[in-house]
Amino acid sequence: MPVQLERRTRLPPDARSAGRARRMLQEALRDLDPATSGDGGTGADGADLVDTVVLLASELCENAVLHAGTEFEVALTVTDDEVTVAVTDRGAGPLELHLAQPRQRYGRAASHGRGLALVQRLATTWGTRHESDGRHITWFSLSRGRTTAAPAAPAAPPDTERVWTSAEQARWLLHVPSALGDRLEPVELVAELVRRLRELLGAESVEVEVDEGDGTGSREIARDGAATSGGVAVEVRLPMTAPLRGVLRVVHRSSRHTASIDADRTRDLTELVATRIAMAVESNWLRGVDQRRRSWMTYLAETSELLGQSLDVDLAVAVVPQVVVPRLGRWCAVHLVEPSGRLRLAALTHADETKLSELRGVLDPDGSPGLPPELRARFTELARDGSAPVRFAVPTDGIAVPLRARGRTIGTLLVGRPDGRPHSPEDIVMAGDIARRAALTIHNAQSTGAHVAVSQALQQALLPRALPVVPGVDFAAEYLPASTGSDVGGDFYDVLTVDPSHWLVSIGDVCGKGARAAARTGLVRDVLRVLVRDDRPLPRAIEMLNQVMIEAGDPLQFCTLAAAMISRRRPAGMDPSGRSTHAGLDVELVLAGHVQPVLLRADGTAELIGQFGTAVGLLPSVRLTCTPHRLGPGDTLLVYTDGVTERRRGREQFGAERLLDVATGAAGRPARQVVAAVREAVERFSADPLDDDVALLAVRAVPAR
Repeated sequence: MPVQLERRTRLPPDARSAGRARRMLQEALRDLDPATSGDGGTGADGADLVDTVVLLASELCENAVLHAGTEFEVALTVTDDEVTVAVTDRGAGPLELHLAQPRQRYGRAASHGRGLALVQRLATTWGTRHESDGRHITWFSLSRGRTTAAPAAPAAPPDTERVWTSAEQARWLLHVPSALGDRLEPVELVAELVRRLRELLGAESVEVEVDEGDGTGSREIARDGAATSGGVAVEVRLPMTAPLRGVLRVVHRSSRHTASIDADRTRDLTELVATRIAMAVESNWLRGVDQRRRSWMTYLAETSELLGQSLDVDLAVAVVPQVVVPRLGRWCAVHLVEPSGRLRLAALTHADETKLSELRGVLDPDGSPGLPPELRARFTELARDGSAPVRFAVPTDGIAVPLRARGRTIGTLLVGRPDGRPHSPEDIVMAGDIARRAALTIHNAQSTGAHVAVSQALQQALLPRALPVVPGVDFAAEYLPASTGSDVGGDFYDVLTVDPSHWLVSIGDVCGKGARAAARTGLVRDVLRVLVRDDRPLPRAIEMLNQVMIEAGDPLQFCTLAAAMISRRRPAGMDPSGRSTHAGLDVELVLAGHVQPVLLRADGTAELIGQFGTAVGLLPSVRLTCTPHRLGPGDTLLVYTDGVTERRRGREQFGAERLLDVATGAAGRPARQVVAAVREAVERFSADPLDDDVALLAVRAVPAR
């Protein structure tokens, strides 16, 4: 492919060499097309091409000066299709140095790897080559996009420089083609503008410092040239909106320069560039703010999801410090206000686990040395008004945010300062938002916990505290609720001692769950107890119970019931040692819509007994049958609720046959072992959680010893 233009120049390892290379390229590409205007191209595409070539070449030249420290050569080759620039030096390659020096850097050196990233992003092709004689060549090519048939220009001395007019200087200084500007990051654009300003002014260095108002102070975002302690600085404030503040500083070698007529030109050009730089910096800051806000939104959404996963108070509180550290601070603690009004350290975490013990001793009100007076005063202030976060300085700098829910303060959220900086206003707003979400979650968990505690207490109140201990009779029972939360089940069992030789055994299942079912369960149990104490026959007592339930006028709250009157039989006689032998127990059984109990014989046989009757509370009149049974020594009567036989595994039910098999395997054992065997079989039958309450009650006639 014919070459239209070739230029080469050799430059010393000096900070000004990059500027000389840029001017050589600008003049050479201007000679490529005489109609080219002062911006280096015949139109938008031409300006974009020239500025991109100059920008990427200057990055490679600065890498050669910064890292190689040797003389380097810049070669320009132009063909019909592309423009190629190669920079050759004899030092260590910038890529190797970048990988060999991962430590943190500041200023221009902090972005020494950015040049290659910029070349990779903007060049059509690029690469590096290492020759055997020690030369390192870094090159890139840009497609011209159109063919220019102009003849090759005559070679010009590499250091020949044309003097630009003031208009050309101002235009080149401020005009970055939109096609190139759109592909540059704001920081890269600022670096290019700083580089251009220094070249035009011949300054020792040009730098930009910006303070974003986040508490970290001013930081240098761009510099061209080495920092010097001497010379005269011209500073121009960057015209930006609050909280941004910045300055563009131009440093000259001596005061004589500023005393000359160029002083006005220096300030004028600096002010022009300051406006353009301010726009780029503010755009970059706004983009960062938008990205941070998007990140905060995601963070808050994830926090809400984590906080909402549990209604257990301890788990909810434990999550809060985990989502705060290290995002908002090095450590975080949550204090809750007890009903007595005192503070309790509920959760604590630190980014450095070795400091947890020491921090706990300071923040725990009951620890040693305990809360510092300043922090205790802050807590008092938060508990009193709880309107806004307050700052504290002990044990370390941080903020205290009230945890408020339903108009009252339920605790405090303490967040230690982040690493290396104070809390920014954005951090404080975010901590307040997390505190509001955490407070609502903790309050809901506390309310749910109180509700669950009441429900569980009510559930326990519906069951007997203890079963009777009677010589010759063995009682055992177990209750497995389908829910350990706030739902109160309708299953119950009861054993009432009517007199020293008679016991009422009852088990039932009230339709539904919750407070209504619990109220009806209490009604069934207590009314049946009263009716049986008046020496009424068991069927008559259940009929009267049905009338009481019908009068309640709630047909949806019916109950299945199995009731048995257990009587001790008289001793059959005396054994050879003179002790009386147990003759067993008599049973009068009534089933009101309930499942049939199991009669387990001591010899290992088992059967279902009783005749079905009408559930109580369902119809005005009930049909009931009382069936007599006898428990010989070692026999067991097992009554249960339908949660046993209707336990499901897919479409299969536990069923009565499986219940009889399990009971047979426990024949001859004490009542508690029979109950345990059935419970374990039901639990092993399916891995799914219980979908219905399970109540088991066994009565065994103890054989003589």
